[in-house]
Order: sequence, then C-alpha cells, then structure tokens
Amino acid sequence: MPTPAELEADIQRMKRDLNAVILAHYYQESEIQDLADFVGDSLALAQAAAKTEADVIVFCGVHFMAETAKILNPTKQVLLPDLDAGCSLSDRCPPDAFAAFKAKYPDHFVVTYVNSSAAVKAMSDVICTSSNAEQIVRRIPADRPILFAPDRHLGRHVMKRTGRDMVLWPGSCMVHELFSEKKLVQLKVKHPEAEVIAHPECVDAVLAQADFIGSTKALLQHTTQSAAREFIVVTEAGILHQMQKASPDKTFIPSPPDNACACNECPHMRLNTLEKLHRAMKTRKPELLLPPKLLDQARAPLERMLEWS
Repeated sequence: MPTPAELEADIQRMKRDLNAVILAHYYQESEIQDLADFVGDSLALAQAAAKTEADVIVFCGVHFMAETAKILNPTKQVLLPDLDAGCSLSDRCPPDAFAAFKAKYPDHFVVTYVNSSAAVKAMSDVICTSSNAEQIVRRIPADRPILFAPDRHLGRHVMKRTGRDMVLWPGSCMVHELFSEKKLVQLKVKHPEAEVIAHPECVDAVLAQADFIGSTKALLQHTTQSAAREFIVVTEAGILHQMQKASPDKTFIPSPPDNACACNECPHMRLNTLEKLHRAMKTRKPELLLPPKLLDQARAPLERMLEWS
C-alpha cells in the first residue's frame, strides 16, 4: 500500500503527463485541497472550469459540479473520483417533478441554484450560486415573477435581501439544515467574543444567530478581514482548513449539527479520497459523460450566470 506522500507524488506526475487540472471544492478533505490547482466555491470552480486549457479536468467535488465542468467544456475529459458523490439538494429536485412544478408557473423566470442536475439546469433561465444569487436576482426585471429552485432557505434569504417575492421549490441541503440552533447558542455563551458566520443554506433560526451570512468564499474572505480572533463557523467543516491556512493566528470553531457529531461534514463530499483521486487519474475513470443535446440545453443558463457575474 503506497503512503500518502507516494500517492501525492504520483498524482503530481500524472497531472503533468495528462495535462490535467485538479479542481477541488472547499468541502473536500484537506489532503485533496492541498493537492489541487484551484480550490474554491461553486461559482469560482465554474469560472475556473470555463477558463482552463487543460485536456483533462479532475473534479474533486460532487456530481453536479463535475457536470457543470463538462457542460462548459464538452470536448474535454472530466473525471470524478467517485461517481456516487451526489448532493442532497440535487437529489431532492428530480427533473420530472421539477418540470411539473415549473409548468404551474409558465410566466415565471426560472433561477436555479447550481446545486442541481444538468437536466434541471436545462429547464432554467439562469443559474446562480450562493455567491451571486442576490446579484442574479437583482438583474431580473421587477415586473417579471421568479421561480427559485431548489434551496428554499437560500431562496428565502435572497428574498429578504432583494425584496423580491419568489416561488420557492421546497428543497434543502441535508448538511446545512441539520445545524442546531440550541447547540449554536450554547457555543456563543461559551465563546462570547466569537463571531458567528453562517452559510445562507441554513434555516432561518440559525441564520438569526449569525453576525455574518455569506457563501463559502465570502465566509473565508470575512475571516481574513475581520478583527475578531475567534469564529464559530456554521457550514461544512472542510472550509476550516482554508480558514486556518489563511489566518493561522485565529481560532475556528465548527458549529455542530443536531446529533452527536462535533462538526458537520457532507457525506457526499467525503466520498472522494486521495486513493480514489489517484485511481481516477491512473485509469482515467470514472468519466463524467452527458448526452450532447443535454449539454447544449444546460449551457445557455450557465453561460448567462457567468456573463451576469
């Protein structure tokens, strides 16, 4: 069994041989983040995928992220270390059900969160991420009604920020919905000087406890700019690695979910491992493939997002 150091060295060699780029989300395990050419949130990763000149994109994230990279780069090979790395938000918005829901609001402009399948993206007018959702919604004419999917908590947060009324698909993220308001309040009592920073996919009761609400990237940037020395972080715990690297003199406390765990980790994100990354590059499998027609249909709303961002 090769050591982690041997695996990492071999991954670096294969990256050069394949002319590959490794893209990793902030919620990946720290070893993968440190190996990646680019680490970011969904918007930044989509932008990086759109700009890359690599022949092979190795996407260390979840299925919809690799789909996004393929949609934006239909001629490039896209590898995902574990094809079972899904997303609860995407899974809770099946295309057939979404098509029926959308049909009830035929005059609505459809804004779809990037945490969705390619098939749902193809039925949308524009895609958004938590980084740009407010910006995207503000671009839509005031007299045009809006349907927002699939995260109702992000949608509700955007409604408050923009004053726009929107029809919300009733979806949620299994990770962010599990954060415990009670345990968060207990942490605030224990760390009275700590700033609470939270992702907008969290429920209203949790967001009400936050000093700052923002996308994963915005949370990271806030910790570097804030004068606070302690932060209670209410999002997937993988981001703490980048926060600690950026501000080694500060303390980051993961907010726990409503169960026995000390922090909240996405089980889908954690399916990708160093060993699976190595195997994917060695075998060039599993490869993310999509039908050409679906690629074309889903590309327009994604490109609109990049243009509006």
